[in-house]
Amino acid sequence: MSESRSAFITGASRGIGLAIAKLFASKGISVTCASRTAEALDEVVSEIRAGGGKAHAIPLDVSNLDDFSRVISESVDQFGGVDILINNAGIVKDNLLLRMKEDDWDSVIDINLKGSFNGIKAVTPLMMKQRSGRIVNITSVSGMMGNAGQANYSAAKAGMIGLTKTTARELASRNITVNAIAPGYIATDMTSKLNEKVKEDLIKHIPLRRIGEAEEIAETALFLCSDAAGYITGQTIAVNGGLYM
Repeated sequence: MSESRSAFITGASRGIGLAIAKLFASKGISVTCASRTAEALDEVVSEIRAGGGKAHAIPLDVSNLDDFSRVISESVDQFGGVDILINNAGIVKDNLLLRMKEDDWDSVIDINLKGSFNGIKAVTPLMMKQRSGRIVNITSVSGMMGNAGQANYSAAKAGMIGLTKTTARELASRNITVNAIAPGYIATDMTSKLNEKVKEDLIKHIPLRRIGEAEEIAETALFLCSDAAGYITGQTIAVNGGLYM
């Protein structure tokens, strides 16, 4: 992968997005780190720069297309282009369907699914013009198998898989690949809130008998954005320890 490449990463202030930003920067890729939390982003960028990497922080509401288009332009001004888009921003507002509020449904769909649509729409003209690009959508095992109490989240993540397949077909002629990664249970802020008994029960259902690491998702993203993955598009790569096969 060329050191001159640049990546735009949403949800980069923590968890999987943070791991991707740090790994990409360590490989010489310039990274634009986007998130709603500007303070946390500043810490991320400072850490990357301290390690010799190139990074830029941009506060972003991914559910707003105009906002997304604006920050993509800002990223182009900063690094000369956007070669890679990582749609990672996501939230959870879990509840059983009968108890789920309409606002909880709407906000999860807006950020997880519409946010990915907005990102792809914002970078597509740029990538089509340069006739190259890599787009990776971070979906979830919940979007593949469903999960009780997550009707909104599972629907959004399943929608991202359909979005991945369709945009992969639409953009392939311009040498733009679009793939998805479906993590299982990963050690992030979301899973850290689970009590130990719940974690133990989860691990019993994972053939590899452990919760995954954010760095393992980052390594998969790095591969999908590399020249070695140039013939892979429209795929959903499951990184879940065998939880769903």
